[in-house]
Amino acid sequence: MTVSYTLEVADAKFGGFSKLLFRWKGSIYRLLYKEFLMFCGLYIFFSVFYRFLLTPKQQDLFERIALYCDQFTNTSFIPVLFVLGFYVTLAFNRWWGQYTSFPLPDNLMMAVSGNVHGTDERGRLLRRTLMRYANLSSVLILRSISTRVHKRFPTLEHIVESGFMTSLELKKFESHHSDFNKYWMPLTWFANLASRAREEGRVRDDIALRLLMDELNNYRAKCSLLFHYDWISIPLVYTQVVTAAVYSFFGFCLIGRQFLNPAKGYKNHQLDMYVPVFTLLQFFFYTGWLKVGELIINPFGEDDDDFETNQLIDRNIEVSMLAVDDMYQNLPPTLKDKHWEQKHFSVPYTLSTAVETLRPAFKGSTYDMRMSAEDLEIHQPEDAPLDAQCLPLKGSVGNGLDKLLQRGKGAFRGGSLPSLIDSNEDYEGDADAEGMDVCALPPEAGISTTKQERALISIAVHHAQ
Repeated sequence: MTVSYTLEVADAKFGGFSKLLFRWKGSIYRLLYKEFLMFCGLYIFFSVFYRFLLTPKQQDLFERIALYCDQFTNTSFIPVLFVLGFYVTLAFNRWWGQYTSFPLPDNLMMAVSGNVHGTDERGRLLRRTLMRYANLSSVLILRSISTRVHKRFPTLEHIVESGFMTSLELKKFESHHSDFNKYWMPLTWFANLASRAREEGRVRDDIALRLLMDELNNYRAKCSLLFHYDWISIPLVYTQVVTAAVYSFFGFCLIGRQFLNPAKGYKNHQLDMYVPVFTLLQFFFYTGWLKVGELIINPFGEDDDDFETNQLIDRNIEVSMLAVDDMYQNLPPTLKDKHWEQKHFSVPYTLSTAVETLRPAFKGSTYDMRMSAEDLEIHQPEDAPLDAQCLPLKGSVGNGLDKLLQRGKGAFRGGSLPSLIDSNEDYEGDADAEGMDVCALPPEAGISTTKQERALISIAVHHAQ
């Protein structure tokens, strides 16, 4: 069964991910412990062999070999990181692509339920048969790529016994010979039966039939993609290169990372610790990375984190039959909703979520952006004769500046924007060097009437004579 820990990491907290390190099912420990124990056993064997079973002359030879092997493990002669990183990335993209290619009948069953009409037995039979053909096709394709599904349906007779196919349909299926996988045949039956429903008037127009065919083709395309994912794998040569690189690297580490006699003064061998802690960690990380690639390269097996294909089959047939049969034209009564008489209403919160109502709604990253007076001026070509007139600020700009004034932000600290604009009728501002009139503020507003401050309240609209 797929191991899910999504709820445990819903909130980022101290030690959140650390708790996951102690889980066994689906863990890297369960996947890697055999290789790890084998590596430790081989390392101990070479250590005991070097320390107690070799003569001094033989120990000198072993030490020279160890130094030579260590030279290669500490350099980039074996590009383990590069080949592993690229391989796991490629395998993960392939794994996610296979998951998104899984044929789910949801869109197809909605199209069938909404476009194949009839409350009589014939209408019900058409809708159920159409969805049974769709689910039969997915069972056939999953049976050919998933070990779990193949064990569940080892023969076509098991599929007949489960109700996905009738005995007559099995005979028809086997009567058509093909050297290739015939998972697409039930979908062909679906297309022909939908055309017959159109002739009978169960599908009321060609647009509805076209919708059924489009959803059918999307469903078929996903079945086909799964088949090709199973057929065309990551090239074997690359898998061999990655495996050989990792295994050869740690094969050299078995000898090259041995602790040599400190009395002989070898470089980086001044301490004899017996246990190669960092080498063991390196083995755990690198080999664990390789095992992750092996795990996700084919998610249709029986590993802990492989896809639950049998449960998906059960889910698909159940919801598709529910949608096209029990729920067909079976609607709840259409009633006025709870907020029918309210023009503005808010959905209630629980006590644990009420604090969210205090947060302001997001209106855009530039909503509270500050601008200088020069940024508010409208620029026109200098050679055109211009006049100026006051442009009332309305809508979001006026409201935004009004709120700015009320909060005491910017250069102004009093009055509301509409009152400041209206009062401009009794006050005449100065004319600038270009002959443009700018609306000014009255002295009683209590605001400094410099040119920049007046420009923030009114925008000069220039037009050619």
